[in-house]
Amino acid sequence: MMTRVKICGIQKLKHAQAAVQAGTDAIGFVFANSKRQVTINQARRIAEQIPSHIKKIGVFVNSSREELETTVHQVGLDFVQLHGDESPEFCENLGLPYIKALRIQHESDLEQLKYYEGAHYFLLDSASGPHRGGNGTTFDWGLLKHQDIDRQRFILAGGLNADNVQEAIDQTQPTMVDVSSGVETDGDKDPDKINRFIKNAKERLTCHTHNRM
Repeated sequence: MMTRVKICGIQKLKHAQAAVQAGTDAIGFVFANSKRQVTINQARRIAEQIPSHIKKIGVFVNSSREELETTVHQVGLDFVQLHGDESPEFCENLGLPYIKALRIQHESDLEQLKYYEGAHYFLLDSASGPHRGGNGTTFDWGLLKHQDIDRQRFILAGGLNADNVQEAIDQTQPTMVDVSSGVETDGDKDPDKINRFIKNAKERLTCHTHNRM
């Protein structure tokens, strides 16, 4: 099965369209405080122009249930991606399809996964850097080698780019790879880098046979 791709931190329609044309499977809008933050109106205008089969994912940090529900409804999001201190109870009671993001530095950090069994997907990101995500740093992929994790629900993020994505897929066997800063030039999405990243990612096959997203 071909590894799927999410291009995150989309702020402009032209970059969303470039990602779609290159073969992305999902785009991400950042609603948390970030240099890539978008408003509901910005995201909605872009989402309306994107084919329905492309998943629209909103990135949030410690947002209220009301804020999540409002954004999902107004933008037409398929998933909320939660990067904050959201408890398992909060996530389960949301009633929304969610991706739980976890920051990984040590093998023990993977213990958190057992508390979010209800997540449609879990995203593993680097713990290095000042932000909850989008720091452009990798973690030790070797930590996952002997872990019994559900690869069909596993999204890999953190420091990925066109040059290392194939190695990342080979080592970790994710169902999807997530990139933001790795397809940017001078802080702006770069269509050429988007195209190259997606091409390289989709050249790598994973062992999954079940498609949930």
